[in-house]
Amino acid sequence: MSRSEQELIRLEKLSKLRAKGFAYPNDVKCTADARDLASVEIVPPEQAPRWTMAGRIVQLRVMGKASFVHLLDSHAKFQVYVRQQEVGDEVYEAFRSYDIGDVVEVKGYPFLTKTGERTLHVEAIRILSKALRPLPEKWHGLTDQETRYRHRYLDLISNPAARQLFRARTRIIKEIRHFLDQRDFLEVETPVLEYTQGGTTAKPFRTHFNALHCDMVLRIALELPLKKLVVGGLDRVYALGTVFRNEGLSKKHNPEFTMLEFYQAYANFDDMMNFTQDLLVHLVQTIHGKLTCTYGEHQLDFTPPYPRIAMQESLYAIGGVPRTERVSELPTLLRIAERHKMDLRDMSDWGHTLEDVFGELVEPKLINPTFITHHPFSTSPLARKNSEDPTVVDRFELFVAGMETANAFSELNDPIDQRERFEAQAARKAAGDEEACEVDEDFVKALEYGLPPTGGEGIGIDRLVMLLTNSPNIREVILFPHLRPEEGRESILEGADESAQAGEKA
Repeated sequence: MSRSEQELIRLEKLSKLRAKGFAYPNDVKCTADARDLASVEIVPPEQAPRWTMAGRIVQLRVMGKASFVHLLDSHAKFQVYVRQQEVGDEVYEAFRSYDIGDVVEVKGYPFLTKTGERTLHVEAIRILSKALRPLPEKWHGLTDQETRYRHRYLDLISNPAARQLFRARTRIIKEIRHFLDQRDFLEVETPVLEYTQGGTTAKPFRTHFNALHCDMVLRIALELPLKKLVVGGLDRVYALGTVFRNEGLSKKHNPEFTMLEFYQAYANFDDMMNFTQDLLVHLVQTIHGKLTCTYGEHQLDFTPPYPRIAMQESLYAIGGVPRTERVSELPTLLRIAERHKMDLRDMSDWGHTLEDVFGELVEPKLINPTFITHHPFSTSPLARKNSEDPTVVDRFELFVAGMETANAFSELNDPIDQRERFEAQAARKAAGDEEACEVDEDFVKALEYGLPPTGGEGIGIDRLVMLLTNSPNIREVILFPHLRPEEGRESILEGADESAQAGEKA
């Protein structure tokens, strides 16, 4: 591989270090970090604690016999002061050859500079890891979007906001777990590899299990194994995990994403709405200290109660469809779709057409949290039919900022009905619908042992984090999002100060 001039210089420095016995030391024992330096009481040097700290050099001002260096550790950037008189001539001379990006250990005591900045006065310094590549855009942060997503480690080094975002993501997930654990839900794990495609309608990734000599799919949902556990007597269960859907990329979609699914025996979709509302109130209040937050150009208000509106009714109340038009009939929906020049997935099915029309006319207008209830029967193969209208099911989706964030329903626990729906889905798949479910014989068998009346729900963690961190693109909140293979793209990782602004469209 070809190397830049800067890389060749750094390789030569590494060679000289090796000649002096450098072997990437692994005996560091840090006793303080940037948070400690920011809060410690400053006392005279003879009374000050002696600390061992470590971090990556992100700013380097080498002067004659004294230098200031900014290091970055896991928490923040901090300043150290290196003086030849303290560290010795040989060490200071070696220090002068350090580069931005090198990882170093420093030992010393905290003091205040003349400008009042808390700083570590270094009494010993050594290099721990030599950076052979220069950091990009080293003075003003990494801005090239594709580089940020493709090389997340550079994003985390260069952009403090990225570190804070992923700390916030972890905090959100911890709070979700705490909320569920406090309500007697049991966290469990479910298989990633499955024999049949089920739990929702989506196109799966397929693979082959060599040891068992059979084809398998990566899970597209967590649902069916969790409901089997409810059959087994675990009345409240949840799982947090990655699911895989072989679909397109967009600002709202990544084919590999994190889902929360939870199931509660002796509950229905109304209970799930109340539960979801309580969960969001807890999360927003905990993260923001209030029930409002900014998302893009919108000020979102999570103050309960959230509106609950049936999907068909939403076309009238929000979508602007005149009440003289009967949206319960397929020809009417087709005329509406034609009038608005919509692309439809299945013009022969009322349920799919209703969802498509809803997605065009209503979904973008749902800014504050809104529950859309009573979805079409044909698009909900695992939900219980509504007792009063068999064309719809007892299901809701929660929309915030024009995005579906949660999906829940009263679970179908009639094994005969479930088999019929699976078979109808299998017929759709045989006719070419790659998203349709397959017949899961083991799940039907589990239902035949008796599933209690159950409410279940799935929440997309990535979209939830987007909302709570004001992140407009799902790739912002996933540490390693999927991108097209990097073929023929000219590298910008040469320490340039200019931003390429060549990110992929999402």
